[in-house]
Amino acid sequence: MDAAYALGWTVVRKMPERAARLAFAALADRTWHGHGSGVRQLERNLCRVLGKDAVDDEVRVLSKKVLRSYFRYWLEVFRLPEYDRERILGGMRVTGEKKIFSNLDAGRGVVLALPHMGNYEHAGAWLVHCGYPFTTVAERLRPESLYDRFVEFREGLGMEVLAHKGASAFGRMARRLRAGRPVCLVVDRDLTATGVDVEFFGATARMPAVAAALALQTGAALIPVTLWYEGEYWGARVHEEIPVPGQGSRQEKIQAMTQEMARVFQEGIAAHPEDWHMLQKVWVEDLAEAPR
Repeated sequence: MDAAYALGWTVVRKMPERAARLAFAALADRTWHGHGSGVRQLERNLCRVLGKDAVDDEVRVLSKKVLRSYFRYWLEVFRLPEYDRERILGGMRVTGEKKIFSNLDAGRGVVLALPHMGNYEHAGAWLVHCGYPFTTVAERLRPESLYDRFVEFREGLGMEVLAHKGASAFGRMARRLRAGRPVCLVVDRDLTATGVDVEFFGATARMPAVAAALALQTGAALIPVTLWYEGEYWGARVHEEIPVPGQGSRQEKIQAMTQEMARVFQEGIAAHPEDWHMLQKVWVEDLAEAPR
């Protein structure tokens, strides 16, 4: 697997762009036709989004679009180190970004919470080029060399990358936020044993509590962002800040804030379902066979 990613960041990175896009679109279609476990789970997820009981032609057509979008994301990951500042900034179509900048310019940290939508790596590079380098976490991958490649890639874009190590990473992110810096987290799928259950497209899903917990503990602004593709460009919407509830226990506040984050994600995904790259289990019903 590491060799395949190494190939991506060497050969694919240098290929003529048109040829690379055609190749990745063909790979996407081949993966879709193969209808493996990831595609089947994607279609189960899309059934939730569309309010359907079973996969039908509409779901299949949509899943093909998602695969095209997902493989475009990977193509752009491999080629992003070649993009210059003008292309990264000029290609973004963002609304509501002043909500981020005004908080940071006032010295207040910001937790930017994102789902697996569009190209959040490009969005991160955009934020860095706007003058706001940020901190994020990376899931530990095997082999270790693959994890190192992803860290090197993201650090090369100007991000600070922390290993996904629970309390240690949480403490360092909290320090960055108290210093008035941004933290960016992709949080529509729980990777820990500390996730909270939320209502998501009419059923119970499990999402990480970390974004709400960081905002609650540090006083940082919790701001969701949803992403999508607009033709050759990259779209993003910076949503309203999620406030800390005035009453309730710490856990109740985290629950309420995470639920509101899920509601905002639902709104963004419903608007751009073809750009939600979720080929894993999210809903509790699908996770039932795994330990909590």
